[in-house]
Amino acid sequence: MPDKLFSHLSPILFLQTFVAQSIEVSAKMGGGKGNDRLNYIEQLGLTASGCFETAYRQKLAQDGPLDHDKYADMIVEIKNKIGGNFSRASSEPGMVRVVNTRCPFGEAVMQAPELCKMTSSVFGGIAARNFGYAKVILDKRIAMGDGVCEARIYTDLKKAASFEGDEYHREQGVIRGRATTVKAHITRELRQGKTWCGVSEPEDADKPPIVAKSLAMLHALEIVKVVAPTSATVLITGETGVGKEVIARRIHAVSERRNRNFVAVNCGAIPENLVETTLFGHERGAFTGAYEVHHGLFEQAEGGSLFLDEIDSLPLAAQARLLRVLQGSEFERVGGKQRLSTNVRVIAAASMRLDKFIAEGTFRTDLYYRINVVPILLPPLRERHEDLLPLVNHILAQLSAKYNKVINALSETAMAQVMQYDWPGNVRELENVLERSFLFSVGPMMSELLLPQTSVGTPASAGQPLDLSLKEVKQRAGEQVEALILKEALTRFRGNVSEVAKSLGLTPRAIHQKINLHSIDPNNYRSRVKLKVAHLDKGK
Repeated sequence: MPDKLFSHLSPILFLQTFVAQSIEVSAKMGGGKGNDRLNYIEQLGLTASGCFETAYRQKLAQDGPLDHDKYADMIVEIKNKIGGNFSRASSEPGMVRVVNTRCPFGEAVMQAPELCKMTSSVFGGIAARNFGYAKVILDKRIAMGDGVCEARIYTDLKKAASFEGDEYHREQGVIRGRATTVKAHITRELRQGKTWCGVSEPEDADKPPIVAKSLAMLHALEIVKVVAPTSATVLITGETGVGKEVIARRIHAVSERRNRNFVAVNCGAIPENLVETTLFGHERGAFTGAYEVHHGLFEQAEGGSLFLDEIDSLPLAAQARLLRVLQGSEFERVGGKQRLSTNVRVIAAASMRLDKFIAEGTFRTDLYYRINVVPILLPPLRERHEDLLPLVNHILAQLSAKYNKVINALSETAMAQVMQYDWPGNVRELENVLERSFLFSVGPMMSELLLPQTSVGTPASAGQPLDLSLKEVKQRAGEQVEALILKEALTRFRGNVSEVAKSLGLTPRAIHQKINLHSIDPNNYRSRVKLKVAHLDKGK
């Protein structure tokens, strides 16, 4: 539901969240009194302003910048949703005025008038985010015994210059108040919006989309679902371009570490002499008395997840050091003497050649067993044709949004190319080919794919005989598409042929004929994908 976040917002929930967030922010800022209290209330208000705005925009499916009328409507509805009784009042150009007869904090606000800073920073944060600048002036306050609240919000710096008030600026995507800054980043606002608006389930926030229809990918996602909440180390293997980092990000996004950093590094791209410094950091003193410290990736990922792609390319010395970290959760910076503890979940990825490297002695057997607690194998795209059509549709939708150009279908020729090409570069190559073809296509249908060329100028396709006629290619593609549709339907209805027939508008007898023709066994779809993970040691 697009308005899910906003619909959960309520006065009680707002107050409960305010108390909980106040304790958390106060602890992070060291508590304090006076100005310190104003500072952390301002920080709460600025953070909440982005969350409230995101939720409100979702409810109205509203995008783009606001004008003053839309801004006024937004702040009035937001404040009333959390227990106020706001309405617009007469105002001048470049300024919005609102009045209120009921405070969300109730009569208790008179004992803590600094809570008005929350209203100021919510109003100012939203205005600065949309207009670049805001000054909020509270002319009357229930907290001061005035019986009503009156607020003026100026978005014109010159008109506001002669008045005292709370100023807010947007500078390079950052909202700045008197003493705090809040990054205006949509994914953070969505995540914290779930805190302020009462939706705590993280299923849809910051979760990378994964298109999966094949049994192999569905099996991989089942493993992800089981292992993500644990601290077990995961080893993802597969060819280049199959989506190993996407799976790693999904593990992080549905784990308890989702609010901390996800740090990814391609070990093969680090110069050999810098590997240990990159991972563990370094420190050194100088004869001048200066002291230099470089924080490595383990420190940057503290509390979160560290994704080590192409771990099989690590030199043996770095492998030995990594093994000690995984076993003892401690490390030393290069050149340092102090042992540092670490709380990082390691997710590793390797190519299909890892067994060969172990046999050759270039990858440590003990490290392999330490990272291979839960293995996830991602098959190449040529072995999961069921995913091709859904991936094409997903990528086309992304490209249409990216380039503001609608192409939502492939011609028979282009579809034949998709089905017959071997895709040695897997999903990454599919994305690149579709984007290249998208840019040079005219009209709402992609007529052909601009596949990579061989040295003789013909499309490279290890899976397609070059002597086939276009008619034969189309026929083969049609057969593959039919098989994909049948497999997808059997997956959806768990092998129930009668339901498949009903959904496709055919008789059960016709479905049986077709699955026999394509050598499909419906029994493979009648039992839930079984996990091969025999044991997860949650204590590790």
